[in-house]
Amino acid sequence: MNAFARHVEVTALSPAQFVQLLETLDMLGKTGAGIELSSLSTEVLVDVVHRASKEQIKAIGEHEELRAVFIDEIFRRMSDHFVPERARNIDLVVSWRFTPGDGDDGFDRFQTVIEDGICVSGEDLDRAPDTTITLAAEDFIRMATGTVAVATMFVTGKVKVKGEYAPAVRFSSYFDLPQP
Repeated sequence: MNAFARHVEVTALSPAQFVQLLETLDMLGKTGAGIELSSLSTEVLVDVVHRASKEQIKAIGEHEELRAVFIDEIFRRMSDHFVPERARNIDLVVSWRFTPGDGDDGFDRFQTVIEDGICVSGEDLDRAPDTTITLAAEDFIRMATGTVAVATMFVTGKVKVKGEYAPAVRFSSYFDLPQP
């Protein structure tokens, strides 16, 4: 799967074609064909996002199923890239709200909990947040894959923070973010 993804000319695809390719790969994974987006290495996933245009990533963010697949993959991999030494003495609950979303209030909701040197992420873990970060799904995908600078997203107002601001700003420093 990694070899295939590396050789796809992402820039030659329209956003609709890009989505169709990803839908097909996702469908093949769900049918048990052994071709799954989750089998991509983090480095290849980052490379695909990096090569994709803003319009292609926006198309993922607007696609109900692919948005969920990408966000789930990022949260699934988050603990793999967590660096406990960088988060010493940190106890933090970050709630994430992504637009557009399927929740009752128009958001997809997730949480990341950092406690005792361990990072756990997933759909809303029902914890009281220290900070809540709201942003578009496509912006989260681009931030989490290192395709756009986190500071830029804060400065341009694409990231909204409710609650403690400092932990939200420092959050990415607790991880070894993949480089495109």
